Amino acid sequence: MEKGRFRKWIGVLAAAAMLVGIAPQVQAEDGQFYGLMRERDLTPFGFMRLDMRPAHAVSTEPGSWSIENDVAFQNTWALSPEVEKYLTGLEATGRRKLGPEDVQAIRELPGENYLVDLEAAVFDVTVHYKLAAHWSVYLGAGAVSYRGGFLDGVVEKFHDTLGFSSFGRPAVERNQVNMLFDLKGSNQVSLDDGTSGGLLDPVLGLRFSSPRLRGWNFSVEGAVKVPVAGQRDFLSTGRVDVGVQASAQHRGTRNAFYIDTAAVWYGGGQAPSPQERRVVPTLVIGYERRLTARTNINLQGYISPSMYSTRETDLQELRATKYQMTFGLRHRVASHVWSMGITENLQNVNNTPDIGFQFGYAFVPRFRN
Repeated sequence: MEKGRFRKWIGVLAAAAMLVGIAPQVQAEDGQFYGLMRERDLTPFGFMRLDMRPAHAVSTEPGSWSIENDVAFQNTWALSPEVEKYLTGLEATGRRKLGPEDVQAIRELPGENYLVDLEAAVFDVTVHYKLAAHWSVYLGAGAVSYRGGFLDGVVEKFHDTLGFSSFGRPAVERNQVNMLFDLKGSNQVSLDDGTSGGLLDPVLGLRFSSPRLRGWNFSVEGAVKVPVAGQRDFLSTGRVDVGVQASAQHRGTRNAFYIDTAAVWYGGGQAPSPQERRVVPTLVIGYERRLTARTNINLQGYISPSMYSTRETDLQELRATKYQMTFGLRHRVASHVWSMGITENLQNVNNTPDIGFQFGYAFVPRFRN
């Protein structure tokens, strides 16, 4: 991990500790625990596969329903080492729109190469229904927009402040969509095509949650992604994905700890590059603290292997494990729960978004303590 990133997250943890220390501890024991932040995997084009959201810890009355809405934004600048060298060499000439001559120059670079420069905005809505004391079902739907975005300048200033590498960003105009893939079996180019996107595949899930035993709860859920409209580039693989998830939750008076494991049978895909069928495991470990009766904070880490193997690419950075951290804040008013989270890539900068933001709203009419 870069020293700058290590220092940054030491600062995040210190700030979280200070927030816990200085926040008013007024009737925190009368509040709710909500579980892990329901962050989706914001990896570019990961929206096309089934994503098992971290399990919640909300208990509702049988026969009741609830709805959660999430809007997430991610900024991605990912490129191969040879493309980084090429763009860094152009920084002295100022910013430019990439054109056919740049595409040709990148194709002539040795080995496999790629550039992904974009932002994605994702909207998700999930409806939950409590069938019985320990059983519930849910149905989720979403949409994604791929665009140039507005965060490039913020990210660059952030990197400059903490002494990070520029990674060739200053050679390219801000807030543009630039995608070049020259991997095994894939050769795609998309330069400043503007906004694109559409509806994602719906997800249907079933969840069992155990009774509480000595402060522990356990849950198991299964889900299936249904490709209702067939294969659509950057929206759906056109194939069924199936996933299972198990969660252990320990809740005390003010603090809660969570361990979440999931495995998704990914049906494979063709865009933006061919990917084979495989099982994709995920581990999420998190902490939640009640600051007041209405406000909670979360800190959680995410680990999952890459979707790529040596059959798709020889580039190590695309095959590296994904490590991300999320800091979140929740606030409840009656049946309304508002949330905000920020997710940062911790290590392998070329296989996950540089930064992501999520804003959520959940309506839970019948909480059960």
